[in-house]
Amino acid sequence: MTDWRTDRIGSALRGENPTVMRRLRAGFAALGDVQFLPGYSVLLVDDPDVQRLSELPKAKRPTFLSDMDVLGEAVERACRRFDPAFRRVNLEILGNTDGFLHAHVWPRFEWEPPDLVRLPVWLYAREHWHDERHALATRHDALRGAIGEELDRLTAAA
Repeated sequence: MTDWRTDRIGSALRGENPTVMRRLRAGFAALGDVQFLPGYSVLLVDDPDVQRLSELPKAKRPTFLSDMDVLGEAVERACRRFDPAFRRVNLEILGNTDGFLHAHVWPRFEWEPPDLVRLPVWLYAREHWHDERHALATRHDALRGAIGEELDRLTAAA
């Protein structure tokens, strides 16, 4: 088995990516590696050769975007239940670092530092991204489960 971090989509397709919460229609809903904003999730496309939205077949693009919407709503619902200071989610498709199509779902909270709460998450200090205190761990299992349950409700209703 290869390290799932070096092959996130391949490992998801093989059922070996431990961050994956659910299989959606055009990809995988995964909990983010860092959790300094609890509930941070990522939608991974289900084809490792697709680098950008424009490379998906035209008919599959709306499905990927719909999956992003469903994941965003699931994160919103779960985070609202877990933290009364939940504000909103930010949805982003950036593609600056990883060479495969993916979408970020960032929950945002009132307790964030005042100088960052209304700015892009990417402006958080480097230590937030690499500090073990913020790494995905078993302490996130309850929130992970709640997001998964919301995904199940939302996809069953569709």
